[in-house]
Amino acid sequence: MIKKIILSAVILTALTQISIAQTKLKTGVWRGALKTAAGQEIPFNFDVNNTGSRQELDIINSTEHFKVPNVTGKGDSVFIKMPLFDSEFKLKQTGNTLSGQFIKHLGEKDVPMEFTATAATPYRFFKDAEKPKFDVTGRWSAIIGEGDGRDTTVGEFKQTGARVTGTFLTTTGDYRFLEGTVAGNQLYLSCFDGGHAFLFTAKIDDDKTISGGKFYSGATGTDVWAAVKDENAKLPDAYSLTALKPGYKKLDFNFKDLTGKPVSLNDARFKNKVVIVQILGSWCPNCMDETAYMVNYYKKYQHKGVEVIGLAYERTTDFAKSQKALTQLKTRFDIKYPILITGFTNNKIETAKSLPMLTKVVGFPTTIIIDKAGDVRKIHTGFSGPGTGNHYTEFISEFEKLTDDLLAEKAM
Repeated sequence: MIKKIILSAVILTALTQISIAQTKLKTGVWRGALKTAAGQEIPFNFDVNNTGSRQELDIINSTEHFKVPNVTGKGDSVFIKMPLFDSEFKLKQTGNTLSGQFIKHLGEKDVPMEFTATAATPYRFFKDAEKPKFDVTGRWSAIIGEGDGRDTTVGEFKQTGARVTGTFLTTTGDYRFLEGTVAGNQLYLSCFDGGHAFLFTAKIDDDKTISGGKFYSGATGTDVWAAVKDENAKLPDAYSLTALKPGYKKLDFNFKDLTGKPVSLNDARFKNKVVIVQILGSWCPNCMDETAYMVNYYKKYQHKGVEVIGLAYERTTDFAKSQKALTQLKTRFDIKYPILITGFTNNKIETAKSLPMLTKVVGFPTTIIIDKAGDVRKIHTGFSGPGTGNHYTEFISEFEKLTDDLLAEKAM
């Protein structure tokens, strides 16, 4: 009887080990594809690595490798929790393939997308693509959308062989790290970061014209786009889009931090300081790019007399839900400055109501620069992140020069 019990225990242990082994993903580069409601694939690549007894993956978009450490499995099920944006994958593993859903949690509802992935598949769009007929390297004046929804943007691309990287710059930020290919006279670009999933397709008519573009965003977003090559294309001044209403010189608010403690610009810690107010949301990829920069900026300038405050506008007015999402954000970036839960949503009309001294809020992020006297000196809309190359480094240089100039002014 004892031998049978021991044998049963050995068999159970072996089966358990097999079950655990089944949850392990093949290391190396995979090709993943999200499917929109219209049946269009949005592809991206990710790299699976073993880290001790755990696995983690890096989502690859051009030069960005977005680390995702929370990968778990049970039996043939695989669960991938994104470190930002309150989203996750719930998948089933069959051999070297995955299938299931990517789910975005949007305040009061969930939005799922079908997802499949194949191991040992380093290509993004095509295994064997037609040789490119054109090179799209350069600067393009692009229109995304039509009618009242038209958005004038600037596309900047670099093509090496068939591979293309780049982004679209807009007045409210950029489309982050796009990556894709030119096959024949067709252009394909995509990006996935856990918050946004983008796909751009179009026909390249000649060296100076892109037409018939389709833009897919998330589960249901669709639009059109076109572009003409223009090395002089530029956007409106980001400091010109939002301002204080006539008669106002200062910003005023009183919101709670993540512990529930009220914080105001009138607090002693902000007196005679240069203060940067960051309007953001944990759902916003451009805000994440700005936050990554702002954390290092704060390390550099806090001891010189600079304070930073983040004003968060979430998808919900529920304090506990917002607190959970923002705590995750604070931990991910090791944020040392206060993040405040405004209690207003990311609807731009609602955001503007929370700060009635502003003419409007055009987009996320918006950055408000306040001098030592407490007066608003500049308001910057959007953020050109590291995916924009020189625009990112130029912004940093300009922003830090402005900071140095304000610090050099005498306190009132």
